[in-house]
Amino acid sequence: MVFSLVTGAAIALCIDVLNTHDIKLARRLYSFLKPNDVLVGDRAFCAYADIFTIKKLNCDAVFRKHQSRTTTMRKGNIVGDCDKLVTWYKPKSCPKGLSKDEFDALPQTITIREIYYYIVIPGFRTQRISLITTLLDKETYSTLAIVGLYGQRWDVELDLRHLKTTLGMDVLRCKTPSMVRKEIYVYLLAYNLLRSLMWKAGTTYNTPPNRLSLQGTRHHLNNFIPKLEAADSQKRLSLYRNET
Repeated sequence: MVFSLVTGAAIALCIDVLNTHDIKLARRLYSFLKPNDVLVGDRAFCAYADIFTIKKLNCDAVFRKHQSRTTTMRKGNIVGDCDKLVTWYKPKSCPKGLSKDEFDALPQTITIREIYYYIVIPGFRTQRISLITTLLDKETYSTLAIVGLYGQRWDVELDLRHLKTTLGMDVLRCKTPSMVRKEIYVYLLAYNLLRSLMWKAGTTYNTPPNRLSLQGTRHHLNNFIPKLEAADSQKRLSLYRNET
């Protein structure tokens, strides 16, 4: 799935059988990206071909560096503290999930930006985080801004938890693939309707919509539904505007 970091709304969804790899599903979602979008993801998506594809769509990416890459900060063009530009080279063999034509279309090199920082939690081992991004201009996209942007990726975990726990999508009760898909779409419809309500309330009262509680919005809407049902069409709109 793709979520909006601004509103928390679900933007795109791809469904397949259980043993389908995440990266294969992700590549189907790239068609939903619009020019100038910035895609934030974990290290499973930090692949040469995917970064090139995202840039070709006139979009950018911020990913955590895949654990198989062992580049050090001693290499590359240093542009700031813990911040450098490096050159990646095309893989020698075609990765799984790419056709030969797709592999042949990849350029020989791409330039990316690598940022690393440390997370220090008392009582735990210090963890080093390395980020890979196509946002190369340090003057426009500062190191701290990119680190902060990647920090918002945790919001996606909260959004998924809301879908599964708050709205009850953790157990799907339909029995056929087609009905399971419809069940998921209905949950997403309800989720996005709640997010649209939160967006309207946030913009009305100058509050970031992600600062509002989805569970609280759901409870408020459920308690207010009887009033809406009892009102006529003209009064219903007035009530809705006043309550949101």
